[in-house]
Amino acid sequence: MSRPRPEPVQVIKQRRDAALQALAGGMPYIRHLGITFERRGDELTAILPYDDKLIGNPLLPALHGGVTAAFLETTAVVALAWSRLWDRIENGEIELDALTPETLPRMPKTVDFTIDYLRSGLPRDAYARARIVRSGRRFASVQVEGWQDNRDRLHASATGHFVMPRD
Repeated sequence: MSRPRPEPVQVIKQRRDAALQALAGGMPYIRHLGITFERRGDELTAILPYDDKLIGNPLLPALHGGVTAAFLETTAVVALAWSRLWDRIENGEIELDALTPETLPRMPKTVDFTIDYLRSGLPRDAYARARIVRSGRRFASVQVEGWQDNRDRLHASATGHFVMPRD
């Protein structure tokens, strides 16, 4: 009896990208801010493309602090949801073809979110990555870093705690 052939890597990559797009595309606020996500291996990078509507202080000009906080919080939530969604797709619990905004699994809910503004956000694209410190059945803890031109010069960092959905 022969074993089934493993799927080509490109097929798996396309399936992962489609699942990530379905997840991010199902959140209206992500679409409103224009946030996109790039996946490299198991790392997600969130991208907030510059837009004049994101400026809070036109005299500096600087990104609005609320936009920065929302960007980092969204990055944390999507990273948590993505880690659970991909496992469920690979285990066969969820069919990728059946993913729509209405059928997506529920998102983690924020318990608290603390942000440190380290420098003004400049009028240019911003990037963020989340690191899941702990993700249990009920609660999760995530750290997020946000930068613009240089990953070593963060403009904001955050820590959040979330209630994980029971689905």
